[in-house]
Order: sequence, then structure tokens, then C-alpha cells
Amino acid sequence: MSRREKRAAARLAAVQALYEMEMSGKGVHDAMAEFEAHWIGREIDGVAFRPADAPFFRDLVAGVVQEQRLIDQKVDAALSKGWPLARVEAVLRAILRCGAYELARRPDVPAKVVITEYVDVTHAFYSDDEPGMVNAVLDSIGREVRAEELGARAG
Repeated sequence: MSRREKRAAARLAAVQALYEMEMSGKGVHDAMAEFEAHWIGREIDGVAFRPADAPFFRDLVAGVVQEQRLIDQKVDAALSKGWPLARVEAVLRAILRCGAYELARRPDVPAKVVITEYVDVTHAFYSDDEPGMVNAVLDSIGREVRAEELGARAG
């Protein structure tokens, strides 16, 4: 399995772990330990969970939790007016938070790769307008936090 595939699996697992934390109230360490022990690289009820880049997974989950206030401000600013992050469905919220964290704090990953990867993650859960919304929000955040890479945000 390639590094890219393991990172893609880590992104999906991070989104699922963040969702699980929000729904269950679990702490970050418990959620990461559970995913690493029971989900990542396993088959459950006929569904195969691909092996993931564990350090990358841990960085995404812990980073989103650590920097959630800043991340939420960036996502809120990029969302349509009158549609705050709190009104966004929980899985979508986890996707946007992970993508925003990676754009802001993982300059080792090209911004276009980050955006494409989270649009792909969104397709795993949604088939309507959500992938386009994730693309637009992350592109807006990327133009702010990585202006030199993507070009400055208009407006």
C-alpha cells in the first residue's frame, strides 16, 4: 500500500474518530486508541478499513482538537453567511475541521492535494452538494492560509 493510500485512509479514519468523539463525548486519547486498536486495518461486519499512516492520523485528530477554536473561526468565515459551522451536520463538520487543520498546519502536504483528498472523503458519505461545498470552503481557507501556494483570496 502506498504512502498516499495510507494517508488517505488516515484522513478518513480521523474524520470518523472526530465524529465519534463529538457523538460519544470520548476524549482524544481514548478515541485515537480505539480507532488504532479496533478499526484501522481491520475488517468489521464485512467492511474493510484500510491500513493508515498512524502518526498522520494521530496528528490530524490531536491537531484538530488542540486548535479547534482557531479552525472553527476559519471554517465559519469561509461558510456562507447565515450558515455557521454549528448548523453543519456532524460528519461534514469533522471533514471541514480536518481539512482546515491540514491546510493551516501541514505545509508538507500541497494545498491542492489536501482539498482533493477531503472532497474524496466527502464523497464517501455524501452524493449531493456537500462535496462541492467542502471544495469551496477548503479552497477559501487555503487561499487565506496558503496564499503563496494558491493565490490570495478575492474580496
